[in-house]
Amino acid sequence: MIDRLRSWLPLLPLMLLLGATYWLNLQVQSPESDTGKNLRHDPDYIIDNFTATTLDEKGKIRFVMSANKMLHYPDDDTTLLEAPQLASYTAERPPMRMTALNGEISHKGDEIFLRNDVTIVRPAYAKQSELTFKTNYLHVLPNKDMADSNLAVSLVDARTNLNALGMELNYKTHIVKFLSQVKTVYEPVKK
Repeated sequence: MIDRLRSWLPLLPLMLLLGATYWLNLQVQSPESDTGKNLRHDPDYIIDNFTATTLDEKGKIRFVMSANKMLHYPDDDTTLLEAPQLASYTAERPPMRMTALNGEISHKGDEIFLRNDVTIVRPAYAKQSELTFKTNYLHVLPNKDMADSNLAVSLVDARTNLNALGMELNYKTHIVKFLSQVKTVYEPVKK
């Protein structure tokens, strides 16, 4: 028995070293490596005062997006915007402008979600007066020149006050479709 123990004695320091290495490895492992997910929600990049411009096939400005700050989070691939401003340009009409307190860009970058104090302004042109829309949520599809909301929307122009629940807006043609519960007050031109 003692001979057997002596034959294992040279391996004892190696076994202790192996055990200490295993223990040390467990101590330096981060918690997220145990779950396979990054538990932290930290931005991997932040851009202050940025502007992005999209051109049409003729090289003319089609869409401009700017914000006070853009933050990208790699753990869930979200891109958040602080004080975003969007402008859609067409040759026939003045640019339609959209602003909000907050926004988010989809993973593919083809959708923009504006939230909190969303304002859309269609400037006056020809015989049309300025239109101002207000809502708390707007889903914008820049590549399709469309925006929609499923929340309460108000519209104000020179003679009209309108409230509705939900809308669809083609900001290239400036055609608006209100979805439900439409209530309006129209004041005719005084002669």
